[in-house]
Amino acid sequence: MNEMRQRTVQCLNPAGLHDVAYTEWGEPGNPRVLVCVHGLTRCGRDFDALAQAMSDRYRVICPDVVGRGRSDWLPDKLGYAIPQYCADMVTLLARADADSVHWLGTSMGGIIGMALASMERTPIERLVLNDVGPVVTAVSIARIGEFLGMAPKFATIEQAEAYVRFVSAPFGELTDEQWRHLTVHTLRPLAEGGFEMAYDPGMAAPYQRDLGDGKDVELWSAYDAIRCPTLVLRGAQSDLLTADTARKMAERGPKARVVEIAGVGHAPMLMDPAQIAVVRGFLLG
Repeated sequence: MNEMRQRTVQCLNPAGLHDVAYTEWGEPGNPRVLVCVHGLTRCGRDFDALAQAMSDRYRVICPDVVGRGRSDWLPDKLGYAIPQYCADMVTLLARADADSVHWLGTSMGGIIGMALASMERTPIERLVLNDVGPVVTAVSIARIGEFLGMAPKFATIEQAEAYVRFVSAPFGELTDEQWRHLTVHTLRPLAEGGFEMAYDPGMAAPYQRDLGDGKDVELWSAYDAIRCPTLVLRGAQSDLLTADTARKMAERGPKARVVEIAGVGHAPMLMDPAQIAVVRGFLLG
């Protein structure tokens, strides 16, 4: 059953309520659930190809983290942080009636997964960390910070795609069809015509406040507390997850299996059959 269903779930923030949008693939009653969570400025539709491929064995749930995609924006921009994201995901799992899940997180989605997987009584039984780990490098923070607070507007889809291809060049070689897919689902139409990126530029506020000191961010205490089987995917040219950190992840905590993806930086988009096969082999192994 490969039809995609679009839904929302109401979540709580300190100032009130907000909706988190998500797509769901596979048999609606399937108790085997895979949650796929995107990177900082991306959305759940990044996982369409993976979700379709996995929906024969899983109910696959791909949320738009609050402030992105079809989800609401937070009134307090400093709320864009891991505690809010984790709380929203727990609400989503309750909506899905999922007592245990497999989790795949790209970049920010992997950090959310690490945080949840490190907790007592975690629902996460298998974890895939896509080009992210317990050290987020200062150089990658600076690169992402350059465009995070920008709110570019585009007259046409083609202009928007050129921008997405530029800022997302580390994704590696993708087809024209894949680039268009990654563009159209991260845009929203403007009333006056044209488009803007479908994320709240206000999310730059906590990013700049907490991460602007030019230092790496270290999350080893969370990683070392993870007990479930863990797979780490690393883009061979990644500036966010270094080869040294990936090597240490294989030696510490859950002693992750590490697979490097050639020809890609930050981050592998898991759109081609070879990358999907690596994920599938691990999750169903």
